Amino acid sequence: MTYTFGSLFAGIGGFDLGFEQAGMSCRWQVDNHERRQAILRQHWPKVTQWGDVRYFPPPDGVERFRVDVICGGFPCQDISLSGKGIGIGGKRSGLWSEYIRIVRELRPRVVVVENVAALTVRGLDRVLGDLAASGFDAEWDCLPASAFGAYHERDRIFVVAYPSCVDGRSHDLLEESGVGRASLQSRRLRGMAVAQRGREPGARLGLEPRLDRLVRRVPGAVDRLEGVGNSVYPPVAKWIGTKVVRWLHRIDEPCRKVVAS
Repeated sequence: MTYTFGSLFAGIGGFDLGFEQAGMSCRWQVDNHERRQAILRQHWPKVTQWGDVRYFPPPDGVERFRVDVICGGFPCQDISLSGKGIGIGGKRSGLWSEYIRIVRELRPRVVVVENVAALTVRGLDRVLGDLAASGFDAEWDCLPASAFGAYHERDRIFVVAYPSCVDGRSHDLLEESGVGRASLQSRRLRGMAVAQRGREPGARLGLEPRLDRLVRRVPGAVDRLEGVGNSVYPPVAKWIGTKVVRWLHRIDEPCRKVVAS
């Protein structure tokens, strides 16, 4: 069985690519940025796209847009430590309210939320509270891209939620939730990567994208850099997606046996 997912704040499709590599099928994508929409159309030409998250789903399309999993990283600008620190109530990060509204309308089996690690002190209580009020249990962890083979650290928080009525207990999909090992691991790996780069000036690692950096003074790459900078690192999405697929399969297995008998 192939499970389906919908992508909110899809960006350039980092979540989408990772989840497809985990065996899921994308049904729809929502993003209001014209250039990113063009990228999504190029790589997912058969997937339904929607521009403004505030008007999704349409009143007559709730059943049509139902999926097993909803994923997405809502805007981080008001949450990030490099911003003004307004928090999840800011104009851009406040679009979380649209995210949770869509979850309540479409009632997916699993919700996966991503944001900067600063969410832990600038809105995680709101996210968890809204999910709980909507009937979802949740677990979370800060997972760095460096622990999945990337040169950069890119520490991000991921929240995985599922209906509390499944069996009334946590399923530990992220395994390291609450332990903190991921952050410790990221510091170690980052130090090793920097040391390795220092021995080979100007060299690129095999997993680093072939994209010039701002320090190389290439203004034309700024838009591409923004897209990459806001994207979920696909190997992390694949890792989470694989765990979600295995969990859904395990939950569905007893039902399949009953039907088969």
